[in-house]
Amino acid sequence: MHARSLAFVLLVTTGCAGAGPGTEAGGAAPDGDAIALDAGAAADAGDATSDADATTACSVNGVAGACVDVSTCTGAYVATPGHCPGPTNIQCCTPEGDAGAGVDASGWCPTDPTARPNAGLLESPGVGGCPSGMVPIAAYCASAPDGRNDVDISPVPQAGCGAGTTSGVAFCIDQYEAEIMVIAADGTESSWSPYYEPPATDTYRAVSLRGAVPQAYISGYDAKRACEASGKRLCSDVEWQRACRGLADNVYPYGNTRLNGACNDESLHPIYSPAECFGTDASWIYSQIAYPGIDQQPNTLTKTGSMPECVTAEGVYDLMGNVHDWIYDPRNLTDPSVGVDFRGGYYNDTKLNGNGCLYNTDVHSLAQVDYSVGFRCCADMP
Repeated sequence: MHARSLAFVLLVTTGCAGAGPGTEAGGAAPDGDAIALDAGAAADAGDATSDADATTACSVNGVAGACVDVSTCTGAYVATPGHCPGPTNIQCCTPEGDAGAGVDASGWCPTDPTARPNAGLLESPGVGGCPSGMVPIAAYCASAPDGRNDVDISPVPQAGCGAGTTSGVAFCIDQYEAEIMVIAADGTESSWSPYYEPPATDTYRAVSLRGAVPQAYISGYDAKRACEASGKRLCSDVEWQRACRGLADNVYPYGNTRLNGACNDESLHPIYSPAECFGTDASWIYSQIAYPGIDQQPNTLTKTGSMPECVTAEGVYDLMGNVHDWIYDPRNLTDPSVGVDFRGGYYNDTKLNGNGCLYNTDVHSLAQVDYSVGFRCCADMP
């Protein structure tokens, strides 16, 4: 289990903001709205993330939990002393009932490590000379990035890109969000579970499949490695924006007016999924955002290409919502607070860090792993 902090719930009520022990499971507060914040929005919220950042993972007889103040370990959870550092009021909070049974996260939403929902799916041939699973993106002009790293996109005029813009050559991008195939020693390939990190001891590569559950729970490093194993690469930030915004410079993949329900986003999923999975919005859940069961709940991830309106004019699906797409920004190697991490938002949020194609998270290193982050690959035009 990975102890990383990406998201938290901000409960907005009349005259106050915050989540107390009395908050209802699933993130709903009496007379308030539950808003799921991803990493970038969490950073903007300042001190509200301090509890999540300080949370330490723990376990009681094999049942995973988190070290929290006993006053916040309420409802269907039990606090056990002697498993956490710090003062005596900081105890290991685990699901009540089966603690000691040795069952993985008993009482949380279930996880099935044997699930292979993408088994049997095949990658389509590439379009327009692109590698398999990919479609071509035409050449373009791009403005200089603004303070949020966003660029304006325009067609290449006959005289070439003008002053203050750069010329971008045509390239290829995965038509759908990527999945993982594991490669055996004899070269045979098998589908991997999209709910678990890629296997550290095996060779694997990225594929782009229609009708698949997209791979989440993947670091930027592993996404980069998977793309390169297929002769592709992670997209640059400008390339990703060009693919999403099109030559019309749209805010959303499909145009400039938000269409609720067109993409897999918060209009379909108003309840914060980790809170729903764990049955609480207590701060300890933010140390468990790499728990595989989060995305195995119903009504979380949708299969690639299944949202017919969530597509660009050039035929690229799901650039908004479902899972974030990792970006390869070399600045992340030295200063994660500067480089862009991922774009497009995910199924609980496509607004708080920018709308649609302008959604931009920039507070993590490439080592980040959690339920909301996936990837797709780019490639040079042959």
